[in-house]
Amino acid sequence: MDAFFVSVELRNRPDLRGKPVIVGFPAERSVVLSASYEARATGVKSAMPMSIAMRRCPSAVIINPRHKLYYEVSAQIMEIFSSITDLVEPLSVDEAFLDVGGAIRRLGPPLDIGHLIRRTVWKELGITASVGVAATKFVAKIASTRCKPDGILMIDADHTVPYLHSLPVNALWGVGGKTAEVLARLGIRTVADVAATPVASLRKVLGAGGEHVHRLSLGIDPRPVTAVRLEKSIGAEETFSTDTADDALLHRELLRLSHRTAARLRSSGMLARTVALKLRFADFSTVTRSKTVQTPMDSAQLIYQVAVQLLESLGSRPMAVRLVGVRAEQLEHAGQTSLQLSLDRRDDNWRAAEQALDRVAERFGSKTLLPARLLEPGKPQEGP
Repeated sequence: MDAFFVSVELRNRPDLRGKPVIVGFPAERSVVLSASYEARATGVKSAMPMSIAMRRCPSAVIINPRHKLYYEVSAQIMEIFSSITDLVEPLSVDEAFLDVGGAIRRLGPPLDIGHLIRRTVWKELGITASVGVAATKFVAKIASTRCKPDGILMIDADHTVPYLHSLPVNALWGVGGKTAEVLARLGIRTVADVAATPVASLRKVLGAGGEHVHRLSLGIDPRPVTAVRLEKSIGAEETFSTDTADDALLHRELLRLSHRTAARLRSSGMLARTVALKLRFADFSTVTRSKTVQTPMDSAQLIYQVAVQLLESLGSRPMAVRLVGVRAEQLEHAGQTSLQLSLDRRDDNWRAAEQALDRVAERFGSKTLLPARLLEPGKPQEGP
């Protein structure tokens, strides 16, 4: 999709079309989650600190993210893809590889199928998609990137190598900024330069990745489209506006993140056997700890209990905390796992209460009901 989060928001804000828009929290230490192409023209990029983005584009309209909505639209996107072919390999919430070989007799040649996907996404969801069509995953990915926004580009198999050789070296997967600098020192600046370089020379500077990069430069990518991969983890994290050593604040944030993680687990129909804690300190050093439990869970209270245990297991912290995160790992489909009833009825009561919260949130919004510990003292709370 094109600027996915922004595109979803603009469906209800058509007055903002053509204007610089950023999705993200306006706090100084938050980051840009999505930016319209008008904002990108000023130098704003995804993952850029919001403080920098707002300096580069002071006229941008800032919209707070609504992750639940984005995941709902993502599910609708994947349903459209699945109506085209069974071979859909999601890459992220708004992007996937589709093997359409088996759909040609039914829907026409690949380019026609690409146009059909774009029309369907626009008609049913009101957002635009860019489609790359090629004989391999790697080249299709390049094509979709180079026809953005709202475009389609087909690269025939016979033209793959000439097309690749017209591109800069950083178009290749695995060639980031530092790798490009290393190659540039050897005079390798284009994909054609990589193809003309002996594999042994590339191995000397890139290690085992040298052979991989050389194969890509020749358009060789034999990987098949692998249908629907199970999401490996679900989680949430938060960067504090000011580094903190306050245990009470850390515990409260862990509870908030546990509720966000558990709600996503339940909406995805997943259970987790492992809970992971992430702490990033003031000097940007990061530690992680995890614990696997006997019974898979989707309850915020149970996730929170494990997260607190992991925090306490760290003992005295060397410095203030900049970021805290909670992740649910070792995921299983809830329908394929029998939930073992706890001997402690309170666990089941928590689960039932959180399921009730889900139903209220669906109707009135996610901030209608909150655990009392998450209410800010002295601040009036919004009602439904």
